Amino acid sequence: MSEIAQQTTGLRNAATAVVHESYSFACMRCGHGWEQSYEIEHHIDGDGREFVMYVADGQVVPSPLSRPTCQNCDNHVVRIMRAGQVSSVQNSLHPQRPIPRQAKPESAAEADHHWHLSDLLHVFHRKAS
Repeated sequence: MSEIAQQTTGLRNAATAVVHESYSFACMRCGHGWEQSYEIEHHIDGDGREFVMYVADGQVVPSPLSRPTCQNCDNHVVRIMRAGQVSSVQNSLHPQRPIPRQAKPESAAEADHHWHLSDLLHVFHRKAS
């Protein structure tokens, strides 16, 4: 084990308090969303000053509030939200009820059709009188 890893382990064992926090993140560039839980360990250094260490999945990480990075595109334009925001949206997009299977297309032309957003929105267009 490296010297730095040993020092970090020693610090983690000396925490005066540990707080658990969870956040939701959404990248404003690519739209990727994720959630992460952290253990925020409060410590006191040799001069008596307080500092905190953020731990995620057993690893010391930078504060997620400083400059979060998208896990998908490495961009730093990331919105931080309260925990549960991403999972609630994902759950609403993926209903728990089974989806009925559709019948196979009757012709090859139907099988090769690629749907576009305009195909779905045509029902909302007003007809000219």
